Amino acid sequence: MKFSRLEDVKVAGKTVLLRIDLNVPMQGGIVTDTMRIQRLLPTLNYLIKKKCRIVLLSHFDRPGGKFVPSLSLAPLVDAVSQALGGRKIKFGVDCIGPAAERAVAGLQPGEIILLENLRFHPEEEKGDARFARELASLGDVFINDAFSASHRAHASITGIARYLPTAAGRLMEEELDVLSSIFSDAKKPMGAIIGGSKISSKLALLTHLTRTMDVVIIGGAMANTFLLAQGYDVGKSICEPSMKATARRILRDAEKKHCRIVLPTDLVVVSQFKEHAPCRVVGVDAIPSTHTAVDVGPYSLQVYREALQTCKTVIWNGPVGAFETSPFDASTINLARIVGKLTGEKKLRSIAGGGDTVAALTHAGMADSFSYLSTAGGAFLEWLEGKTLPGVAALMHAKTGRKTKAHG
Repeated sequence: MKFSRLEDVKVAGKTVLLRIDLNVPMQGGIVTDTMRIQRLLPTLNYLIKKKCRIVLLSHFDRPGGKFVPSLSLAPLVDAVSQALGGRKIKFGVDCIGPAAERAVAGLQPGEIILLENLRFHPEEEKGDARFARELASLGDVFINDAFSASHRAHASITGIARYLPTAAGRLMEEELDVLSSIFSDAKKPMGAIIGGSKISSKLALLTHLTRTMDVVIIGGAMANTFLLAQGYDVGKSICEPSMKATARRILRDAEKKHCRIVLPTDLVVVSQFKEHAPCRVVGVDAIPSTHTAVDVGPYSLQVYREALQTCKTVIWNGPVGAFETSPFDASTINLARIVGKLTGEKKLRSIAGGGDTVAALTHAGMADSFSYLSTAGGAFLEWLEGKTLPGVAALMHAKTGRKTKAHG
């Protein structure tokens, strides 16, 4: 696909507004997973080398358009600094207005400042044009390196691009190149592993995948609704009875499109869901009415393995069990090992994305064993659904200030 990239804009010596996603997991003011920050380093190092004045723009969580001290970006200054080998990072107490203007004006070439949470202003999520202009007035060039936020038509994602020369950062470029290749030139047969709890939240995804994939493996609580639709009693398991007709339609459509849907044949069940709760494995036709399904069983895992061995490309979104609670992480861990092994043997190209998915693969120690791990959650899902993301559309139509090269 064609979009503007770093080489398409003149950044040397300029003040660059760099939209990133620092919505990272934290505990007690400490970042517990730095993957998103580490993935920003190629763009940051490129801009530092070009002696840019770098202005970092990000959101954090959902403060509801007002200042919430606990959601300040100030604690992230140290995490970004550490990722850059101890390089000093300044902090701006606001992202617009006189304070932001003074802070940015004081930057020297190669210096970096992180401005305060964009979502402290309600205009950010409203996509307000005046707010976007105020942000744009702080810099000369806009670089969007926040693919994970580009499914939102927020002011900092789509608005700034209307006023400044614009390009994708290295992470955005990488995400778009990899994800666009899934449907354009991926090796077939293609498969998908889809987990999570609700069909309703992934209806568009499932509908699209049954039209484009050869195999769709379904696990997690979502599988319970499909089993319920097939007439099985799922006991006290999480499911969506109102989605039974939808589940049956998805199964019918998949059959028409020659897409094989693989559902669990056995499940791990408990009478009380808690860590290390007594559990047993039962067939899907023998779930006790008093029990809850918390993981897929060993036979299902073998069926999943056999299905994956027929594929050349696989995408993964969502754990297949309650992976946060031991020992109900077993099937997700073992499935990750299966995919990782096939990937390492060059038999499979594997692409995974989504917050829970990344957390599960990291928990399994297999995050580095996949061909590609997307930093995005909602944006990853919407891309797989075949949607055009607002932030990506803005890049595709952006002005660069120089003639745009043709990229494949």
